[in-house]
Amino acid sequence: MVLTKNNINLSFQQQRSSAAAGSLLLLSNQKTIARRLSPPQALPESISDVATSLFRYDGNVPLLLAFGWNAVLFLALRPKLLKVLTPQGYFHAFALGTLLWNTLGWRGWTLCVLYLALGSLVTKVKFQEKQNLGIAEGRGGRRGPENVWGSAATGLLCAVCSVQGPTFLGIPSDMYVLGYVASLATKLSDTFASEIGKAYGKTTFLITTLERVEPGTEGAVSLEGTLASVVGGTLITLYGLAVGLISTAAVPVSVIAAFVATNVESWLGATLQGKDDLKWITNEVVNFLNTLIGAILAIGTGLVVLL
Repeated sequence: MVLTKNNINLSFQQQRSSAAAGSLLLLSNQKTIARRLSPPQALPESISDVATSLFRYDGNVPLLLAFGWNAVLFLALRPKLLKVLTPQGYFHAFALGTLLWNTLGWRGWTLCVLYLALGSLVTKVKFQEKQNLGIAEGRGGRRGPENVWGSAATGLLCAVCSVQGPTFLGIPSDMYVLGYVASLATKLSDTFASEIGKAYGKTTFLITTLERVEPGTEGAVSLEGTLASVVGGTLITLYGLAVGLISTAAVPVSVIAAFVATNVESWLGATLQGKDDLKWITNEVVNFLNTLIGAILAIGTGLVVLL
């Protein structure tokens, strides 16, 4: 066979192409083996950042993250939540929960959930007996929108103020957080006093005149209900301490503020609620004033004795 110049060039090109293909195949095999032997990859930084932001200890969670996480939680807990909330109350509680997670994070959110759980639980104590007497909570004890905001509007206001900076309107941020804890402690104190008093109160008196009245009367107090109010306010306050929302020194401030505000609420119920010329002063309005007084007392006392 006679080798021409063209034949030699063609043979050389074929050899070069074969060598290149072999190199590519070897490189591909090496990459495959490397992937199989390499350790699992860490979570993407974006997911890690989301988790860190969502569960940050000091709150200030981005609103969109708070909304998304609450949507997940409320959907997962929907069957249980609808046992203690009306359908309308459920959506209002979702809005409240989103804003609380946005401001105070998981600590403020779980404190409010604890209030709802304990308040609903104590409402069920001797519920059938209270229902027979006509003094039980309506709708089987389920909370509606008016109950959600009557109980937690003050707390949300304190939560929002607490994230406006180190101080806001001349008041340190941690004092607003104390006001948040005290507002819910006040509401649970009132709920414990009312429900235990109606269930177990042997002798009930009108707080303004000490006249004996029937259990369930607006403004009525009893020894059993009064002791229960201290328990309710203390439970919420101690949880606030446990998760670091307040300091040990702030515990008696919150408990005492809740107790005083609860008795002021009884006085408001006896003197203002249900009057013909004051029909706008409903139970929910009194509840809001009750929590507002508890928060103001706690913040005011805290400014004096804790700073």
